[in-house]
Amino acid sequence: MRPLMVLAAFLLLSQSVAQAQTAPPKPIPVGVVTAALRPVTRATDYAGRIEATERVDVRARVTGFLEEVLFKEGETVKAGAPLYRIEKGPFEAAVLQARGALLQAQATFANASLQRQRADELVKTSAMSVANRDERVAAEQNAQGSVIRAEADLRTATINLSYTDIVAPIDGRIGRSAVTKGNVVGPDSGVLTVILSEDPIYTVFPVSQREFLDLQKAEAKVDAAAMVVKIRFSDGSQYPLDGKINFIDVKVDRTTDTVLVRATVPNPNGTLVDGQFVNVQVQGDKPEEQIVIPQSALLSDQGGIYVMVADNGKAVVRRIKLGANVGANVAVMDGLKPGDLVIVEGLQALRPDAPVQPSPASIGVQSN
Repeated sequence: MRPLMVLAAFLLLSQSVAQAQTAPPKPIPVGVVTAALRPVTRATDYAGRIEATERVDVRARVTGFLEEVLFKEGETVKAGAPLYRIEKGPFEAAVLQARGALLQAQATFANASLQRQRADELVKTSAMSVANRDERVAAEQNAQGSVIRAEADLRTATINLSYTDIVAPIDGRIGRSAVTKGNVVGPDSGVLTVILSEDPIYTVFPVSQREFLDLQKAEAKVDAAAMVVKIRFSDGSQYPLDGKINFIDVKVDRTTDTVLVRATVPNPNGTLVDGQFVNVQVQGDKPEEQIVIPQSALLSDQGGIYVMVADNGKAVVRRIKLGANVGANVAVMDGLKPGDLVIVEGLQALRPDAPVQPSPASIGVQSN
């Protein structure tokens, strides 16, 4: 009887193991949110740089001894503010010399005019030959030409004297001075300093050829001037003032296959600085209806971005195309449809085709 008891026990154990192996796995509880359409303002991010709307390289226009530097480096200057002063003495002397030459030329011209008038009278009474009269006419014209040359020399000397005071041509912030007083400066001295305008200021960013073509196709629906340009700094902080697109380049950069776009941004406090690297976000002029899900639902592998969806009691992989970030959420351009149950909780131990038991998640799509 003992062998029969052992055989019976073995058969019961085998039956229990077979039943355990064929039993369906227990559904995994997961938290889901329902994919739904929400109004989303279309936005695209670009890498951009800040550029001054006006930039002036200050140079000396005459050669002379630099007597004074009249500005503080880094300060804001107004148009017309004195920056440098070059020694005036030699240029004042040149003005006096030119003025004296003009007086001499004017006197010679006056005398030549009188001589020509007398010759006209004498020719009428045949007291002077026509040839002699013509010589006096030529002498008068030559004297008149000397007056014009002397006036031009005086004007040039006066202009050169004015160039001894180097002033700011625009409002803006002035940079470091490349020279100090005591040096001889001139047109060959290079840039003495730089002035950059501050308010408003530009941000420029390249747009890929594909995105530019998309913009052209939607040109009838999209007003570039109505788009909102937002700026974010490298530390993630947001610049409080918005900009407007004011220029799209007329050519494509052959090396990068991009089109340069420029926006004007208010900069009353000088927060934005020429050459600064920023993140530029361009938002559409009108909101569009798009599916929005929490960013916590996103997963990735070598195939790209995907989410897990509860479909007929199973976890199903859905490959998606992302749009703009909307706070803690993200817009989905393709891959989901309204009503899909997107899994956001319980993803750690979840595998594709695993049975799931969906229930509303503790977190949902948060409003902006």
